[in-house]
Amino acid sequence: MIKYGKSLQKDINSAVYDKIGTIFIGGGTPTYLPLDVWKNVYHSILKLNLIHDMEFTVEGNPGTFSEEKLSFLKYMGVNRLSIGLQSWQNKILKSLGRIHTIDQFLESYKLARKLKFSNINIDIMFGLPNQSILDWRETLKNVVQLNPEHISCYSLIIEKNTAFYNMHREGNLVLPQEDLEREMYEFAVDFLEHNGYVQYEISNFSKPGFQCKHNLNYWNLGEYIGVGAGAHSYVKGYRYKKIEYIAQYIGEADNNNFSKLDFHKNSIEDDMEEFVFMGLRKNEGISILDFKSRFHRDIYSIYKTQIDKHIAYGTLIENGDRLYLSKRGIQVSNSVMCDFILTA
Repeated sequence: MIKYGKSLQKDINSAVYDKIGTIFIGGGTPTYLPLDVWKNVYHSILKLNLIHDMEFTVEGNPGTFSEEKLSFLKYMGVNRLSIGLQSWQNKILKSLGRIHTIDQFLESYKLARKLKFSNINIDIMFGLPNQSILDWRETLKNVVQLNPEHISCYSLIIEKNTAFYNMHREGNLVLPQEDLEREMYEFAVDFLEHNGYVQYEISNFSKPGFQCKHNLNYWNLGEYIGVGAGAHSYVKGYRYKKIEYIAQYIGEADNNNFSKLDFHKNSIEDDMEEFVFMGLRKNEGISILDFKSRFHRDIYSIYKTQIDKHIAYGTLIENGDRLYLSKRGIQVSNSVMCDFILTA
């Protein structure tokens, strides 16, 4: 862990930055890292050109927070925590392979509030194995009672080469039917809105003023630099990623030579389709004028057929300068967005 921390420090120091508006440390459970690693990261962050009101998020799972570690995160400028709860039922957490319990989650959440973290996101999931609508409602109800500033609701995605994938292929995984999963999602949207959470993206809800700036930058096709094993970047139209194997990543750091794998320049078609299908994830959708300003092309000269089709289907709405998904469009968002892919 210490070696990885030193490698991460070199990675941060070697990258070329302008002004930094957001920092997001996640992709797993970074709060599992020991305090010495966090101190190395902090020394590197001190050298960055940070804007005054920067959003600094750290992800973590319950059971990995300690008062000493959280106090140091607060000291180093972290002002947003994202806690991976997933479900309120211990039986479901166990089936997911999670190492925490509800009691451990509550302990972590209360500790964060005690240390004056005033912007907390809670991640929860629906469409889980053996999860009922009552389980989902209980999860939402109890999470809302905690009054976090932000709630993320994701459906389970079965990834290849995972235990769930093998179980699903062998017929040993009981997942909610599609209609039930849709009911879970619609209940979440209505329930959270009723309790003061604004839906600003398909899976994300916040109290006014607490949208995640880092994720909004991503959905708006903004630039970002990824550091750490397996991290992805998008800079000046180029996309690349770091090597994902930690031992090799540490070896590259020892040689002060970090690889940029899959390095390629996005074509204008790549950027246009990414701008559209990431932008349509947001409830406010995309700006027609912004599209023209970025790409020097009228959006209808590229996407007239797709736009007309989905407006006719009632899955897309045009309102002034904006194009956005309707409520029905959100339910079938994957199929809508696929129509906007230009490159095969």
